[in-house]
Amino acid sequence: MFRTALRNVLTHKARLLMTVLAIMLGVAFVSGTLVFTDTFGNAYKNKSAKSFDHVSVAITSASDSSGDDSGRGPKQKPELTDSLLKKADGLPGAGAVLGSVSGFTALADKDGKLVGGEWGTTGANYFPGKDGKDPRYDFTEGTAPKSAGDIALDSRTAGRTGYKVGDSVRYSTDGPVRTAKVSGIFDTDEGSVVAGGSLVVFDNKTALKELNKNQYDEIDVKAAAGTSEAALEKSVEKILPKDSSTMTGGELKAQQDRMIEEQTSSMSQVLLIFAGIALFVGIFIIANTFTMLVAQRTKELALMRAVGASRRQVTRSVLIEAFLVGMIAAVSGFALGIGVAVGLESLMNSAGASLPDGPLVIAPTTIVVALLIGVVVTMLAAWLPGRRAARIPPVAAMNSVHATPTVRGLVVRNTIGSVIVALGAVMLFMKDNYVKSGGAGVMLVGVIVLTPLLSRPFIAASAPLLKPFGVTGKLSRLNSVRNPRRTASTAAALMIGLTLITAMTVVATSMSTAINKMAAGAMKADYSVSMANFQPLTPEVREKLDKIPDVAATTPLRSTYGEADGGFVSISGVDPKTFGELVGLDFTSGSVAGLKSGGVLVDTDTAKDKGLKAGDTLPLKFDDDGKKVRLKVAGVYEGNEMLNGLFAPTSVVDPHLTKVVDKQVLVKMKDGTSDKAEDAIVKALGENPAITVQDKDAISNQVAGAINMMLNMLYGLLAMAVLIAVLGVINTLAMSVFERKHEIGMLRAIGLDRAKVKQMVRLEAVIISLFGAVLGIGLGLFMGWVAGGTISNSVSTYSMEIPLGRIVIFLGIAALVGVLAAMWPARSAAKLNPLMAIKSE
Repeated sequence: MFRTALRNVLTHKARLLMTVLAIMLGVAFVSGTLVFTDTFGNAYKNKSAKSFDHVSVAITSASDSSGDDSGRGPKQKPELTDSLLKKADGLPGAGAVLGSVSGFTALADKDGKLVGGEWGTTGANYFPGKDGKDPRYDFTEGTAPKSAGDIALDSRTAGRTGYKVGDSVRYSTDGPVRTAKVSGIFDTDEGSVVAGGSLVVFDNKTALKELNKNQYDEIDVKAAAGTSEAALEKSVEKILPKDSSTMTGGELKAQQDRMIEEQTSSMSQVLLIFAGIALFVGIFIIANTFTMLVAQRTKELALMRAVGASRRQVTRSVLIEAFLVGMIAAVSGFALGIGVAVGLESLMNSAGASLPDGPLVIAPTTIVVALLIGVVVTMLAAWLPGRRAARIPPVAAMNSVHATPTVRGLVVRNTIGSVIVALGAVMLFMKDNYVKSGGAGVMLVGVIVLTPLLSRPFIAASAPLLKPFGVTGKLSRLNSVRNPRRTASTAAALMIGLTLITAMTVVATSMSTAINKMAAGAMKADYSVSMANFQPLTPEVREKLDKIPDVAATTPLRSTYGEADGGFVSISGVDPKTFGELVGLDFTSGSVAGLKSGGVLVDTDTAKDKGLKAGDTLPLKFDDDGKKVRLKVAGVYEGNEMLNGLFAPTSVVDPHLTKVVDKQVLVKMKDGTSDKAEDAIVKALGENPAITVQDKDAISNQVAGAINMMLNMLYGLLAMAVLIAVLGVINTLAMSVFERKHEIGMLRAIGLDRAKVKQMVRLEAVIISLFGAVLGIGLGLFMGWVAGGTISNSVSTYSMEIPLGRIVIFLGIAALVGVLAAMWPARSAAKLNPLMAIKSE
């Protein structure tokens, strides 16, 4: 049986080519993802490990300085000051001691644009040791910064911007623009720089001032020769201030490794999900291929049964064929996956990701996984056709016709599909969002099962469109409906890809519209002024804006946190005189006027939770100083994702702030938005690279741009599944042409010319492709509606938007897929010799 299976694979190698390609692409996607993430993670770990070479023991805050898990403001940090640093330096076994600080620093390039993006530019301190050097930075040009007028840049940033030693650069940390000279350029293994960010280094005194630090973020102690990390840590623990903790260099490296593993694991999981989709689509192609091969070998298999082969042996022969095909596809797919990994690295580097250099990592588990996936997926898909082959009775060897699918089989399939769809529909009416999502998935499976039933009415409905093509149109329609299972399996592969693409497009389009509505309804101001990464602004920014002649009104938004009646709340300090002009709130009770008398505005969720209404008194405790106040509720408004929480006058909020800073400033111009007005704001703020000036359209476009970028990435990931679906159409048509050689020869003999034969095959491909596209788009719209129901619970302005333009494009692409997929099968059909074809069985 093994020799028989091997002979069949070699005999039908051309017909198995598309199956091999489909599995090969899926395996390449999986193995490429695993190799890429392993390589990236290993290189990043090696690079990041070097940044801890100067650390034996690190003294840090015991709690995260950014706040607790509730999202509240920063907690008080321990006293990591020069005094503690001197104590650490005097400990037995302590070698070098280093204090480090870092924070956002916006650097302008030579065109005045922000370098490194909104989150990619960091500022840090240069802390010289006893030898006058900071081990974190290896200077290749110039010297370290020594005064407030100097900065140093990492070599990657210098290369991107063209800055050289002696050049003047503009930067900002909290609002005002400052100018400094580049004193030096350095190499560093700092993780953020390795990952593609930029690093600006100040001298220690300037860094503490510019980054608004009154102490160090971390104090690193390097052990002297002969002292272990554990022994040094015990010494350091004796001088620790309250609320601080220690970590050894080894622990820091291990923690960094875990973070890198989590990040690469998340990336890998996302990519593997799409690889799984591609492989799932490939299953339909494999099942179709082996079903058709079995049908074409009815006499051969029946003769094997007649000469004594058991059903199990027949099934085993088909599975052996599948094993051989899967192994060939897996090996070639793994080899291609290595190329995919290298290509991904080059693509990300060309996009500015600056991935760390390192050797290609091919783990043994990656090889095993690739081979297992290729073989197991192929054999699973071929199992059902193998069982069908075993059922062929020996008497069938007396017939020359191919076995046709039984009506009973279709009835059973349609019954099962209907039950699955009904179960999914019931799940959609459940309250739990996870159950609803599962219901949508169940319905998708049910529709896949029902595709043979659904193909008949669709193909029948295409008759008027095919009528102008005459006899070839009629023949293509009849050929498409001849074997519903085959048509359904071929169309289902394309349907799955388009279902996901359509659903994501609907959600993305609807979300963009929701953000536009939210921005238009909530913001009456013409512009919002904020730091590029939403770090605090100094009040000096608003003062400069108020001096612009064309500015009609401004208000700051000063963000802090507190407790209201035992529950956490966010609080925004605003100017009570102008707030009503700049923000549009939909009040359920009260009004904005009460702010002027020291009242507070409360969103409906908070009011409902606390049982508040306009006129009630709200006890409030501020986090910054722990003091309590009692404020009158001036109004209750409908909150949303842009405006929520408590709004109180700055005169009420400012006395409780550790430092008075603004989250953003809203601006209303006398003559509304214009290029001239925006230019006036930008110039008044010194053309600051750290500050972003946005009108309502810019805010909406920023969100829409992020959504579209994510959508395009998902399109790219799903392109593999669509490509495999195209291979399925080619495969089905090519094998169908081979199966119908006798029929095509008869058609040629009675006068159907080559051009008409080609047209017949092309129209058949277009019908199948459009059937899959229509079904996929319909399911995608349904999935988008289900997802929208969940989103609308948290985004009040969300409503389903149907992107008609893109849907038309999807249909056009599906038709094009059909035409392109039919090129090779159509040429093969047209080249058939009529006399030889008539002789074939």
